[in-house]
Order: sequence, then C-alpha cells, then structure tokens
Amino acid sequence: MIIMIRKKRFLRAAGVLAAAVVLGAGIFTAAGVLQEKSLNTAADGNWGLSFQEAGEPPVANATMDYLKKFDAYYAEDTDKKELFLTFDAGYENGHTAKILDTLKKHHVKATFFVVGNFIETSPDLVKRMVKEGHLVGNHTFTHPDMSEIATEEAFHQELSKLEDLYEKTTGKKMKKYYRPPQGKYSESNLKMAKKMGYHTIFWSLAYVDWYESDQPTREEALEKMVPRIHPGAIVLLHSTSATNAQVLDELLTKWEDKGYSFKRVDQLT
Repeated sequence: MIIMIRKKRFLRAAGVLAAAVVLGAGIFTAAGVLQEKSLNTAADGNWGLSFQEAGEPPVANATMDYLKKFDAYYAEDTDKKELFLTFDAGYENGHTAKILDTLKKHHVKATFFVVGNFIETSPDLVKRMVKEGHLVGNHTFTHPDMSEIATEEAFHQELSKLEDLYEKTTGKKMKKYYRPPQGKYSESNLKMAKKMGYHTIFWSLAYVDWYESDQPTREEALEKMVPRIHPGAIVLLHSTSATNAQVLDELLTKWEDKGYSFKRVDQLT
C-alpha cells in the first residue's frame, strides 16, 4: 500500500513535469500557457526549455552563467559531441535492469537520480548501479515540490535523509548531485543546495515518457530524442518507461553514429 501511494504521488508530480517538456518553440508553464521569460534570471517554479533548431542547445528559462553561480547546470557549454545521460528513478516497475543491461552493452556510464522509495524497495539495483560505474544522485527522499520548501531545515532533511539511506544501503557516501523533483525550484533552493555542497542538475533534452498507461511509441521516442541531441546535452529519461527500456539500445546507437560520447554529470566542467 505504501509503495502504491508513493507511486501515485510520483506520477502526479511527473504530470507537472510535462510543463518543462517543450511543445513547439515556446516555454510552457504548468498551466500550459506560453510565457515570456527573462533569460537573465532564474524563473522560480518549473524548469522550461525552448528548442529553436534541431541539433542546437535549447533556450532555457535561466542562463548557464546564472545557474553556475549556484553550481547548477542544464547543459555543458561546449562544441564537443558529448552528452550526459541521466535517469530519474521514482519507483521500480521492472524496467531498470534492462536499462542497465543496455548501458553495459554500450559501455555507457549514466547518472541515476533516485528517491527514498526506490532505494528501500530496490537496494540490489542501486548496488548494481554503483558496481557498474554509474553515478547515483539525489532526487530527494519523498519527491516533494521543493519550490514550496522555504526553510533550510526542511530542505536539508529531504536531501540528507536520502544520503543516509544510500550510505546505509551501499556503504558509500552519496556524491553531491541533486535534481529537483518535477523540475520545480526557486532561487532560494539553489542557494540551499549549494550551501550543502550540491550541484543542481536540470536538463536540456527530455520528452513525455513517464505515463505507464500511455507510453510513447518507438517512433515517437526516436523522433523526439534523436534530432534534438546537441553538444553538451544533459538528457533526462525515466527508468519507469517501458519505451525507454525498449528503444535505449537503438537510441544509444543512433547517438553514437552521430559521433557522441557519454559522460556522468560529475564530469561537467
């Protein structure tokens, strides 16, 4: 019962994440309304992107230079064909092992952002991630809307509680890389994360892949993810997606054919 409640909560939160997935050439908010955003400051609320050209970095609702003040990233500023593959893991539904098998086949090291429920219910998968050279990052303990957390104490608890569980499970300290659930954040969140020694990791490429009952087709996934890849991309996929597990081998091959190599987010410069 607890697992089901947390899964439903994660899916509701993931629905909000749709606001940060690009539709056309505009940046959309949770209400689905096209907004004009300042590119010089952070827009408290939902992370948002606007793609202008295939193969080029998107325009985000905060600049790379602004985010770097808080040790935060949504892409690497580079002309090199390298990308940072990340997975958000809010719960386990049977697809992560296949994803790990495919990564191993391609000798790709990725970053998995996990929550407390994932570690509690799938400790062997977390241990496998570590053993096979992937980075396990902090996606908070309970997957809340962090932009609504105003106190340092509450913010610290969400991250430190996951750190403790990870260390208890793996025997290793968690590296300080954090992704806000739903892509929701505030400037004060960025400051709090930096104060805790964390790098906040957003993304520059994602698609709607998290609804179990409404998965994209293979063709839809490739259409979204192949042309929009760009140098320095931080790619967000969900490990709960049956489509991702199915197409990852082909997707990695297509990116490799374009000349891309893969890095973990702790290799961001």
